[in-house]
Amino acid sequence: MKIKSNIAISDNGFVFDPNTGDSYNLNNTAAEILQMLKSGKNEQEIIKEFTGKYDVDETTFEQNLYDFLGMLGHYDLVEKEQTTY
Repeated sequence: MKIKSNIAISDNGFVFDPNTGDSYNLNNTAAEILQMLKSGKNEQEIIKEFTGKYDVDETTFEQNLYDFLGMLGHYDLVEKEQTTY
């Protein structure tokens, strides 16, 4: 999953979508995940980094991560996946 290149993310978790004018405030965890995605990390790399860095089990974090990624898709903050046939 890739964050759209024009999405602005501040260090304190403020996200701005210039296409719609919408803005969002994220908690520290969500902001860190979004920065990782913006830097090109994939879901498995994020899971590995978080479970090694914080006291969270992989299953719980993975469920929460995919819920958050679903929200990013819902708010159209990520690039559409291209399907190849």
